[in-house]
Amino acid sequence: MSLDIKLKRASKVYRPGDVLKGSLVIESRSDISHTGLFLNLEGIVNMQLSSKSVGIFEAFYNSVKPIQLISINLEVQKAGKLPSGVTTIPFEFPLRAKANRPLYDSYHGVFISIQYTLHAELRRGLLNKPTMKHLEFIVEGEKVPKNGEQPSIPFTITPQSLENIREVKSVPNFKISGVLDRAICDIEAPLSGNITVEHSAKPIKSIELQLVRVETCGCAEGYAKDATEIQNIQIAEGDVMRGLAIPIHMIFPRLFTCVTTATNNFKIEFEVNVVIVLQDDHLITENFPIKLYRPKS
Repeated sequence: MSLDIKLKRASKVYRPGDVLKGSLVIESRSDISHTGLFLNLEGIVNMQLSSKSVGIFEAFYNSVKPIQLISINLEVQKAGKLPSGVTTIPFEFPLRAKANRPLYDSYHGVFISIQYTLHAELRRGLLNKPTMKHLEFIVEGEKVPKNGEQPSIPFTITPQSLENIREVKSVPNFKISGVLDRAICDIEAPLSGNITVEHSAKPIKSIELQLVRVETCGCAEGYAKDATEIQNIQIAEGDVMRGLAIPIHMIFPRLFTCVTTATNNFKIEFEVNVVIVLQDDHLITENFPIKLYRPKS
C-alpha cells in the first residue's frame, strides 16, 4: 500500500493567512484495518552551532533550541477500515502562526533552516509499522510597502582602498569601478549593476560575483556568526577590455535566500562579494552588505 500527500497548488507556495488545501491519497490492493489516520502541519526554525562555536558560550545551548512557528494536529479518520483501491481524503489548514510569532520565509541555510512540513501517518496497530509520508511546502512571508527609490552602490577599488593588506606596494596597480543598482533588493528581482576595469598592471584571469549568507545564532550572552557561500557566478573570463562596462545580473535562488530577518534568537543577512582574480592568482575582493525584502506590487 502507499500513502501520498497532494496539494491543490502545484507551486506549493503559500503566504500567511492562506488556506492550505489538499488531499491524502491511500492506494491499496486489499482492505486495510487501521487505528487512525493523522495529519500534522508544522513550521519550525532549526538552529545549530558551527564547530568553532560549540563550547564557547553555555548560553548558546538554550538559545539554539528549535522555535515552533505553527503546529496543527488533525485526526483525519478514526480507527476503522479502508477499502481496496484508491481512497482520497481532502483536508485544509489555515496558515496562521502561533501568538506573537510571524511566519518567516522558508529557508535552507547551513546553520539556520526554516521549514514548513506536512506529516501524514496511517497507524496500523501494534504489530504493523505505521505508514508515513512527509511533504515540505514553501511559505513566503508578508509583503511590505516599497520604500520609494532605492539608493545604488557606486564603488571604486584601488590598492589604497583595500583592507587587510600589509603593504600596498606589494599589490599590482589597478583601478576597478562599478555600481550595484540597489542596496535594498527585491528578492524576486535580479541583482543588477555593472563593473568596469579602468586599468590593471597585471592581466586579469576572471571576474566573479559571490553571494554570501551571514547566519547569526545566539542570545544576549553571546552570538555565533558564520558567513558561507550560497553561489558564485563568473561574469567575465580572461583579460577583459579596459573601459568596458560589464553587466552584473544575478538571480536570488529560492530557499537558499529569504528576506533579511532579525529576531532575538537568530539573524539571516546577505552580502555580495565582487572578486577579481589576476593571472598570478592574486585575489581582489570588495564586500557589499545588501538587504532583501519582498515588496507589495
